[in-house]
Amino acid sequence: MTILKPTLAAFFMSAAFGAIAAPVTYTIDPTHTTASYSVNHLGLSLQQGTFSEVSGRLIVDEAAGTGKVEVVVPTATLNSHFAKRDEHLKGADFFDVARYPEMRYIADKVVFRQGKPERVEGQLMLKGVTRPLTLAVTRAARLANPMSGVETWGVNAEGRLKRSEFGMSKYLPGVGDEVTLAIALEAPKAQ
Repeated sequence: MTILKPTLAAFFMSAAFGAIAAPVTYTIDPTHTTASYSVNHLGLSLQQGTFSEVSGRLIVDEAAGTGKVEVVVPTATLNSHFAKRDEHLKGADFFDVARYPEMRYIADKVVFRQGKPERVEGQLMLKGVTRPLTLAVTRAARLANPMSGVETWGVNAEGRLKRSEFGMSKYLPGVGDEVTLAIALEAPKAQ
C-alpha cells in the first residue's frame, strides 16, 4: 500500500498539472478590439486610420510558453475619418476591398519572456500577398474581466510593414512606404 500511494499521488498531480498546461482558446471580442495603422504623409504628419471590425482567436499555453493567433479584419471597415479619403483607400490604388475583402494575420509562434508574451511571429495576408510580420507585444494581461468574471486576455501589439510589398505603391515616396499596424484586443476564454 505504501508503494501505491506515491504512484496515485503522482498520477493526480500529473493530471492536475496537465490540465493547467493544456492550451486554452480565447475568442476575440469585436466590441473591444481594433486594428489601426499609421503612415507618413508628405513628411508632415503620421496619418492614422482604424478598422472597426476585427474577429479571431488566441490559443495560449502559458505553462509551455507558446501560443497561436488568428486575426481577421474586413478591409471595408476602414475609417480614416474623412469619407472621400476612405473611398480612395478602399479602391484599387490601395486596399481594393471589392477584390480583397479581408486581411488576415496568422501566427503559430508567440514568444514568451518571464511568463508574458513578448512578440508574435506570423504571416500577414493582404491583397492576395502573404508576407512575414512580427508584432511586438507592448502590453499584455490575463485576468478575470471585472464586468463578466470571464478569464480574458488583453493585448496591445504592433509591427511595421512595407505597403509596396502588398501591391500598394501608389504615391510613393510622398505617402510613406513603412506602415505601422497596431492591434488592441480583448479575448475572453471560449465557452
